[in-house]
Amino acid sequence: MLEIERKFLVKNEDFKKEAYQSFHIKQGYLNSHPERTTRIRIKKNKAFMTVKGKSSEGGLSRFEWEKEIDLKDAEALLQLCEPGKIEKTRFLVKSGNHIFEVDEFYGENEGLIVAEVEMNSESDQVLLPDWLANEVTGEQKYYNSALTQKPFKTW
Repeated sequence: MLEIERKFLVKNEDFKKEAYQSFHIKQGYLNSHPERTTRIRIKKNKAFMTVKGKSSEGGLSRFEWEKEIDLKDAEALLQLCEPGKIEKTRFLVKSGNHIFEVDEFYGENEGLIVAEVEMNSESDQVLLPDWLANEVTGEQKYYNSALTQKPFKTW
């Protein structure tokens, strides 16, 4: 129940040519407190509730618990979420032994493209694709929960 990941900005759309899968995601937050968030997410025809804890110093790891929930329940819970929803397309791109999840945001966060890679340990070596830009691991303004409160277009 520990998520270990690095996060990067993306400098161009070359990742789309390398993606082996993509899908739409809609999500909202029942609680967006930085020390504990509760997210409702719908992706494809499935829905999930996720609880995340406070990030470690440096932002590489944090507690994460996720459970699949009924799609109709998720749609109802999204109506109870805090203001500001996230809509994005997620692209999956394999790089070496890892999979990058590249999120292209819409709405108030349009123009933002962020790539995340989950790792087995904080010392895990990751092959970084050429289309990555600056690393933003641990920068809270790039957390989806923060983007609901202060969208990219307002920066």
